[in-house]
Amino acid sequence: MRQTFDEMSSSDGTVRPAYETLSQWLSNVPQDVLAHRRKEAEFIFRRIGITFAVYGEQNAQERLIPFDIVPRILTKEEWVQLSKGLEQRVKALNHYIHDVYSKREILKAGKIPEELVYKNPAFRPEMNGQRVPHDLYVHIAGIDIVRTDPSTFYVLEDNARTPSGVSYMLENREIMLRLFPELFSMYKVAPVENYADDLLATLRSLSPHSGHEPNVVILTPGIYNSAYYEHSFLADKLGVDLVEGRDLFVKDAVVYMRTTEGPKRVDVIYRRLDDDFLDPLAFRRDSVLGVPGLMSAYQAGNVTLTNAVGTGVADDKAVYSYMPEIIKFYLGEEPILPNVPTWRCREPDHLKYVLEHLPELVVKEVHGSGGYGMLVGPTADKAQIEAFRAKVSATPDNFIAQPTLALSTCPTLVEQGVAPRHVDLRPFILSGSDKVRIVPGGLTRVAMKEGSLVVNSSQGGGTKDTWVLDV
Repeated sequence: MRQTFDEMSSSDGTVRPAYETLSQWLSNVPQDVLAHRRKEAEFIFRRIGITFAVYGEQNAQERLIPFDIVPRILTKEEWVQLSKGLEQRVKALNHYIHDVYSKREILKAGKIPEELVYKNPAFRPEMNGQRVPHDLYVHIAGIDIVRTDPSTFYVLEDNARTPSGVSYMLENREIMLRLFPELFSMYKVAPVENYADDLLATLRSLSPHSGHEPNVVILTPGIYNSAYYEHSFLADKLGVDLVEGRDLFVKDAVVYMRTTEGPKRVDVIYRRLDDDFLDPLAFRRDSVLGVPGLMSAYQAGNVTLTNAVGTGVADDKAVYSYMPEIIKFYLGEEPILPNVPTWRCREPDHLKYVLEHLPELVVKEVHGSGGYGMLVGPTADKAQIEAFRAKVSATPDNFIAQPTLALSTCPTLVEQGVAPRHVDLRPFILSGSDKVRIVPGGLTRVAMKEGSLVVNSSQGGGTKDTWVLDV
């Protein structure tokens, strides 16, 4: 494993310029003050109800994602490069999904194996030949980024269905402004508060109709969903209605919302439930979360769904491994943000290498998420490694493997004081009919356990505020 890159301190102990003020501030603030502020933050989060659920656990609704009060800092130059790469990436994803459901030129050119499309459980035949407004499918993307050295950011994962976490990005900033105004006064930090305005402008730009202000709603599975807080939070921030499936109905291929003043037409639905549950007439017949007839309205071009149905065909880990080729094929450009090197276990040579090097690799299920279904070789015991060897050998198509990256670290407040912990970053990219919008920053996730590389909240990870310097 390569030596870990510390984003605050160089190997000789000197503090990097962007962190100098923060480092001095940390050295002057007593530890008991920092600990008290951390408890204040936890109290605020609990009071306003920022919780998440881990399915299958008791008392899951009471769990808080740990919040670290030490911000992560990125320079303006770093952000400019990152945002260019993010925009390029999402543009290529939209081209790919459009092609997969229309001419399939990339398959005809032999750049992507056909089975990665046709056997993909997220592939929706209902979308074949279906026109979507402005040929945009991924309107809201969360691209997971990791860093291993001062100059290189890697894309770890593409989230093109219903990426979550933006509420934490916004709430983290509000908490930091409230608890540490003196630290903010020492920096010029780019704002993230305009995300709600950007999101609303993006959604309105996607309306299938012109001539009137579109009616936008957020469709939630309901209060028992693990991300319900975020659904409610965003509806409040955007000033739009938060609806469940039972609040909507379809008549003559048009979607309406039930209101006390009578039916109100809906133009854009920001849906936070999976394809399977959207419409019991088109997908799962046992779904009580969706809207009967919604797909007929969608296919008639009378409503926009964000993100589009079938976007999952682009965000599994097998397709991820082809993203450099996808970018070159559609854009004629080299990727600005590289992939993490990836072995596809579906390929015999790759499988042989992976099985021989399991203790050194991170092995992931192609359709896995949330840190589940993966092996971190260097931290696994012999029994875990052998169990994974059997799984990979039995169904190699279901797995990819990557080197165990030495993810960068940032200063983090833990019980023993301030110490480095591994981090990643999820920026949010909004693609509208008018332009692409990216707020400067994103959700930094941090592995709170010493030495851990797993940052997912479901696996004990926390979050921290991300500061992009506006100078």
